[in-house]
This record gives sequence, C-alpha cells and structure tokens, in this order.
Amino acid sequence: MKKKHLPDDASPLYGSLASGKDVVLKKLRKKPISAHIAYQLIKDQLIDEGNARQNLATFCQTYMEPEVTKLMSETMEKNAIDKSEYPEVARLETSCVNVLADLWNAPDAEEVMGTSTVGSSEACMLGGMAMKFRWRNLARERGLDLNAQKPNLVISSGYQVCWEKFCVYWDIEMREVPMDEEHLSINLDKVMDYVDEYTIGIVGILGITYTGKFDDIEALDQLVEKYNETHEHQLVIHVDGASGAMFVPFVDPDLAWDFRLKNVVSINTSGHKYGLVYPGVGWILWRNQEYLPKELIFDVSYLGGNMPTMAINFSRSASQVVGQFYNFYRLGYEGYREIHKHSQKAAMNISKAIEETGLFKLYNDGENLPIVCYTLKEDADVSWNLYELADRLQMKGWQVPAYPLPADLDDIVIQRFVCRADLGQNLADSLIEDFLQCIEDLNHARILFHDDDEPHVHGFTH
Repeated sequence: MKKKHLPDDASPLYGSLASGKDVVLKKLRKKPISAHIAYQLIKDQLIDEGNARQNLATFCQTYMEPEVTKLMSETMEKNAIDKSEYPEVARLETSCVNVLADLWNAPDAEEVMGTSTVGSSEACMLGGMAMKFRWRNLARERGLDLNAQKPNLVISSGYQVCWEKFCVYWDIEMREVPMDEEHLSINLDKVMDYVDEYTIGIVGILGITYTGKFDDIEALDQLVEKYNETHEHQLVIHVDGASGAMFVPFVDPDLAWDFRLKNVVSINTSGHKYGLVYPGVGWILWRNQEYLPKELIFDVSYLGGNMPTMAINFSRSASQVVGQFYNFYRLGYEGYREIHKHSQKAAMNISKAIEETGLFKLYNDGENLPIVCYTLKEDADVSWNLYELADRLQMKGWQVPAYPLPADLDDIVIQRFVCRADLGQNLADSLIEDFLQCIEDLNHARILFHDDDEPHVHGFTH
C-alpha cells in the first residue's frame, strides 16, 4: 500500500517529504514547498560552517548594528545604477564620495570623480583601466608606437590577486618589484628600474594583504616627481587602499599617502573592510576628470533618464551604498576613530602575547593596520609548525591562515590574525588564552600531521 504524506503545511517540519531529501539541488524540483520548511532546511544546511566572528583570516566585516541591517534589508530591491528612479540613493552615493574626497585630502572636492563598486577589486579594475586609457591617449600624441610592446604596470610582488586579473583581462604586462627580508613593501631602490615609456602607472599599496605593511607612497611620489621633471612621459600613482584607506585617515591622519601627493591620481578602497560594511561595496575616486578618460563614462537612457555610469557591474542592490552612508552618518569621524583604535589596541595586545612566548618572529605587530603576522623562529625548539597550530586553533573555532610569502620569500611560512571592529578586548583575551593553550597542547602532542609538509596555503574544511 502506497504511503500517504500529509501536505507540507500540515506536516511536522522534520516529518515532511522535503526533510527526507538532499537540500542541495542538481535540478529544480517539480513542485514548490512551503516557505517555513524551505527556510529551516536551508538554514540547517548552513550549520556546518565556521563562526564568521571567529574568522581571523578575512578582512571582511562580520558585524553591523541591527538598525543598519534593517535599513539595508529594506533597500535591497533598489537598483543602485538607476539614478533617475532612485535619486535619493544617488544622493547618498555622492555624499559618500564627498566624504572620502575630504578624508583623502582632495585639493578640490568639486573636481573629484568617484563611484561605488561591488568591492575594491572592481575599483582596482577601474583604476587600472583609467591609467591604461589615459596612457594610450597621451602616447599617441607623443607618436609612440603602441604595437612595439605591451603596456606595463609596476607594483610590488605583495599585490592582491585582483591586479593579476586586471593585467590578464586587459593585456597588461605586470612588472613585479620583488620583496625581500629588508623590503617587505615596495623596494624604493629598485622600483624605477621597472619603468619605461610603456608604463601606464605605478600602484602603491596601503596595506599589503600578506603582512599589512604600507608602501612608502610619499617617497614613491618623490621618485615619480623626479622622473616626470625629465621625461615627456608622465608617470602617475594609483593607491590600492583596499585595507588602509578607510583606516589610516582616522588613526594616523598626518601620514601623507593620499591626494596631498601631487602624483597620486586615483585611490580605491573597500567599504566592507575597515569601512565597516558587510561584504559587497568598494569605492574609487579620481583627482579630477583628467585622470578618468571620457571613453570610460557611459550614458544610459533606457532606465527613464540620461545618467552616466563608470562601474563595470551594472544592476546591483543599493543596500550596500545605504549601509556605507549609514556608517558615515552614524559614526562620524570620532566614531570611526574610536572603533579603529580599539581594533588596533586588540591587535597590539595579541602581538605582545605572541612575542612573549619567545617562539615567533613578528612581521607586523598591529601598529599600522590592526593585523598580526608572524613566523616561527628558526631556532624555535618545537616539533610542530604553523599548519599544526592553525589546526589546533580551528578546534577552538578560530580560523587562522598559514601561507608562504610572495615569490622570492616563498620559503617563509607566516600566520596572520586580522583584527576587525567586532574583536573586542574580551574576545582578544579569549583568543590569547586559546593560542597559549594550543601551543601547550602541541608541545605534548604525540601525532603531528603537517610535520613534513612543503610550504603551502592552509585553508579550512568545516
């Protein structure tokens, strides 16, 4: 006799037909199921993941206030690109650009061009394209043979992968200035050796992903200015401030890295890192129209009015822009400063505890960006390595990466803690306690899994 099932709405949740089948689909089911069952079963599917608040591998924000979360959920249906239909969202976006222009010391805020993006990676793409198109237009005027060789971009080997993508997508030669133990940011003694007439620009990084180090962009600007005084080909600097550009203005406002420097023509940042917004928003600003070629601005008329757009992505929710504006409006300068100083203090306390073990060499103690990077000392008398330490920390819920440094330093494996706004001192103290306990456990462990591993990137499986 064929078994009869109650309708979904009458069935106990875990007695329903859907609860007895795999949630992850390979093709669409024929019939719908009730909303409450779909919600709970998908939520259950997501249980086997790490706690985002304990994910110290990512810079991405993992906490926002309930009020802004509500506000963002109420604006998810708005299309950020449709400025005629949603003019107030457009005004909020312009306001954010104006705030960033002020934070980044633009000499004339009225001249600044800027836009929101899906993240700092899209912003980097736009910054790179603007440099390429401007270089190409000026090279034609100089009579340079554009086919003689590929245009090139100069950057330190500590670049984030979005720059590699940019160079592949737009057929640019990436010229990497190698890092070494004495130069964990761009090597100012060598950088100009990589420049020629086909260089579209130099990227200065305000917060290298691997270590959190800053390129000395003020000194780089001086080198570029000296070059420009004697060459018809004029170099420019784009600052990749994905991490640092929303942190430094509040914590170290006297550091010169931004539009105060003559040859810095564009800056990108990530709103979802130290801009304190959930993942999905970035920003890019240009000093003025001279550095954003007209070919990269498109007019759109089919959404009900003529509007310029310069972003690569088109339709996207306005909620992330609203979230960024909320933070600017709610926190103000002092609010951001207070949050970032607390993150910095937490990082430095963690760093101090790590240093006091005597086992580790620190590459970053959290004093610039609030991240802590370290490697095992060569003379550390232990039988375990950083991969084992990462495994132990994961047992306590902490997700901490271990990975080799870039080319020429890739025999050095380091570990990194990223301290975000939601890592209060109470959590930092718990992390320190767990860290020290993990070392104690490893010192008495009988079996070590990674003892013969070559340097590699250590990820997470939950």
